[in-house]
Amino acid sequence: MMDKTYIQDQGILELYVLGELNESEQQQVEEALTQYPDLRSELERIEIKFETLAFEQAIEAPDSVKNALLKEASLMNSKTLPLSYTKNNRSYMAIAASITGLLLVGSIYLYLEWTTAKNKLKLVEDQNKELNIKIDDLANDLDTTRSLFALINNPNTEKYILKGNELMPDAKVISYVNNSEKSVVINTEYLPELDNEHDYQMWADVQGEMIDMGIIDTHQTMLAMNYIENSESLNITIEPAGGNDHPTVSKLITNVYLK
Repeated sequence: MMDKTYIQDQGILELYVLGELNESEQQQVEEALTQYPDLRSELERIEIKFETLAFEQAIEAPDSVKNALLKEASLMNSKTLPLSYTKNNRSYMAIAASITGLLLVGSIYLYLEWTTAKNKLKLVEDQNKELNIKIDDLANDLDTTRSLFALINNPNTEKYILKGNELMPDAKVISYVNNSEKSVVINTEYLPELDNEHDYQMWADVQGEMIDMGIIDTHQTMLAMNYIENSESLNITIEPAGGNDHPTVSKLITNVYLK
């Protein structure tokens, strides 16, 4: 059975008004109209739109047709209707009905074309917005990458290699510290992946106090960390996912003393 969303998205109400549905489809639409009052209201709005379009797109009928219809109307008895028409009368009425039908069909066709064009325009607009977001993201990534490599190539930047201990011997992190720029960048390429329950966290030792430098995102090869003044060493521990407010010493996997 057609649901409300399908009927609205697929333009089923328009097809229902046009009489383009088979008997089973018509029955399903009528059941939905009974079940959803707002769908009934939408149907009424569509019918009004079609009627409005028909009037807006209407053209003047030929004078001969109008005169014939007016003449026929003046001859009719106001209390009774003739049971039969002459050949000419039938012709005039057929012409008028044909014109009305053509206007209605043309108006409905224009309405459907307008609706289709509007939907396509919205799709293009949405795609353009998505493309602009991607372009902005790429531009930001490029700016970030340029800044990171500028720091690495700065002659005032010191390079330190943190090698894994017995807890994680394969681990290795290359860090770049620039005290004049107050920046720290690390290369996480050689850090083994952790499970979803844990994260790497970096700490700076300042006079025996471990200060958080941030969670290490191993999905980024080059990563800027928080710079801590007067750091004596850099340390990396394994912490619960989301990080910790203090380092788990038993999970220290690597550290290096700064000059």
